[in-house]
Parts: sequence; structure tokens; C-alpha cells
Amino acid sequence: MTDTLTVGADVEVDVEKPAAGGRMIARHEGQILLVSGAIPGERVRVRIDRVEKRLAFAAAVDVIEPSPDRRPANDPLCGGCVYAHIAYSRQVTLKASVIADAFTRIGRIPIETDITVVSSPEAGYRLRARLHVRANSAGFYREGTHELCDHRRTNQLSAETVDAIDRTLAALDDFQAAVTSIELSENIAGDERAVHCDVIPDAQTMETVLARAVEAAALTGCTARGRVGAFVRVGDPAVRDPLSSLTQGRATAGSLKRQPAAFFQGNRFLLADLVVSVLDATPAASSVLDLYAGAGLFSAALAATGHERITAVEGDRYSGSDLRENAAAFPNAIRTVVGSVEEYLRRTRDGARTIIVDPPRTGISREAMESIVHHGADRIIYVSCDPPTMARDARRLVDNEYRLTSLKGFDLFPNTPHVETVGVFDR
Repeated sequence: MTDTLTVGADVEVDVEKPAAGGRMIARHEGQILLVSGAIPGERVRVRIDRVEKRLAFAAAVDVIEPSPDRRPANDPLCGGCVYAHIAYSRQVTLKASVIADAFTRIGRIPIETDITVVSSPEAGYRLRARLHVRANSAGFYREGTHELCDHRRTNQLSAETVDAIDRTLAALDDFQAAVTSIELSENIAGDERAVHCDVIPDAQTMETVLARAVEAAALTGCTARGRVGAFVRVGDPAVRDPLSSLTQGRATAGSLKRQPAAFFQGNRFLLADLVVSVLDATPAASSVLDLYAGAGLFSAALAATGHERITAVEGDRYSGSDLRENAAAFPNAIRTVVGSVEEYLRRTRDGARTIIVDPPRTGISREAMESIVHHGADRIIYVSCDPPTMARDARRLVDNEYRLTSLKGFDLFPNTPHVETVGVFDR
């Protein structure tokens, strides 16, 4: 019950612990508050923003007893800065506790050892970013709004990347108002960039101006999609990374390509660490089923380091297109399936001994999970961007005779509440 709390009221609370999603948990007269802009251990005065049946949402307006981990922040409600007021070493600790809490509370799986979360440099880390465009400027949304915050001040993007976005917009000239968002993708080295533009008119009417933007911003290419009309490609709308870089030197040749409309992991500094963690968890002689394979990040890395008998399944057509092209370099090692994971599992008895899953934030669907647990694989390697849904799915695995043997975090998005987690489950 939250009868005593009303929108606009100020109350003093002691901040207890982090919640998944970026807010912190506090209580007022036994009622749960989710507080933005605070740090566990602080006493703060908060203003109630929203009241629901079982909890309320609030923002810190005055820090009465600050944490020693508090630091100045540009805009803590900007999508890239929700944790920016917290010293980075404490951010990593909080993310480890979010993972542990999700597994203990949602998954009912006790975590008896400390969880390692691999740290990242805080600035210039992003390889991918979706920027909303309003009034001829681009930015991220502030939390819970459609208000833009300045992408420069978040420091997620390198100065060169910000300049490229600015040049892209400027070159669109009178067509800037026709663009609703820009999705950028660049390689680890930062010397290749491509963008995808969501636009209002038929994108074919903008091909000339898009070509001008590609030249002005020194992009490899651009794709665009309008609310009507065909998907448009200008130049070579893709970026590439050597597989040697993605595998920390374990592969000696080959590259991985992706286009900006396709999903890809976002942190240039930790990408190889993430890939190597999956390589290390995959038994050398095991057949592999890579579900939600994206552009083939894990499948191509496995094939380039000597693994065979890999099946990669991806449902998105743009990621699937990149997957096919990346897998073509390993025709004897990777078989690709572009289609629904559920449909593939429903109609195929794969027989792979190791399954890799990297699902969207919503986790593995109930139908797919039923197929996975009855598949009989010896090992499941679960890569997740959302600890609560991963913990929910982990419970299903444990209920079907799997045991959690390894759990590790990767801080792919510093200064935000997001954390990537890799769990290994054995049967």
C-alpha cells in the first residue's frame, strides 16, 4: 500500500540497495520507493514522482548524508548517465549485487561467491548508438521522457564519432526534419562508420542527400527506411573488425562484418573479453548450436579458432544477412538458418552438445525454453543483457537438471545500470 505517499510530496529516506533498471530501493514507513539519483548508504530527501499500488517512484532532491562514492555528474537522468553520479568502482560493485540479487530473489539460486564484473573505460566506449533526432539535433532520451539530452556530455561516444554524427545531420540540410533517428555502427578501431536513418518519407526520395551525408561524414555507407517505400542502401553500409582482434589473437585471419540496422554488442573495449569468455566456455570437440546468433559474432569466432559443426540461427533479416555473409568464410564449419528460433527448435532435432543463447532483453520465450531443456545438450552458455530475465530463465534450466557452474559480468555500458552477464549451465 502507498496511501501515505502523494505525488509532489518530499520525504527523507535511507537508501538501501540497487534495483535492476537504475533506481535504488528505499522505504518510507514500510513502503517501497524506487529512487533515482541516489547511492546505497545515503540519506536523502526525495520528491515523489509517481505512486502505484505497491510502490512509489521518487527522485533525490537533496543529499543529507552523502556517500563517499558520490561524484559530480552532468545529467543523471540522461539515458547514458543514470549511474554517472557514482564513482566507477562502486558502479561495478553495484552491478555485481544486481546480478546476485536477481539470481537469489527471482531465480531462487543462491550465489555463494562474489561475482566478477569486468570493468571498462568510461569514455568513448560505444560501437553502436541509436540517437533520436528532434529540431535538427540528435541525442539520447532522458529517463521516462521523450526529451533529448546532449549525447556529447554523456562521453559514451568518441569525439570523432560525435563529429561524424554532426556532419551527417548538417549534410542532410533541408531533409533534417525528415529524419526521426540515426543508428550508428563503427568498428573497434574507429576508422569505419556506417549509419542507418529512420525517415518519414519514402527513403528513395532522399538517396542523393544521403549520398552527400556519407561523403561529408566520411562514412562507409548508409541505409535508410521510410514509413513507406523500400529499404535504401547508399555506398557500402557496413563496418568490419578483424577476427584476430575479436578473439584476442586466437584467430589469425578473417573479419566480421555488420550493418548498422543489425544487432551487435556495443562496447569496443570489452567486446573481445566477452567473445573469449564464450570461446573458453565452449568445449573443443563439441558441436554447437548458436541461437539468436546476430551477425555471427560467436559462431565466426568459434569457427576461426578451429571449431566445427556449428549451427547459427538468427531471426532478424538484417542480422541474418550479415550472418550468412560472415559464415560464408567458413563453409565447412558453420551452417546458417535465418528464421525464428522457436520455429527452428520446433522442427529440428539438432543434437548439438553445446548451446549458446544470446536472446533479447525479454529473455528466452517459453516455447524456445521448452525445446532447449528437452534438447539434452551437455552445456548451455547464456549471454544476457538483463539479469532479471536471465535469472527467470536460469530457474527453468535448474528445474530441468542443469546446474549453474559459472557466472560473470561485463560492464558494457559504464555510467548506466546495464550489465552483460555470461552464465554457464551444465547437465
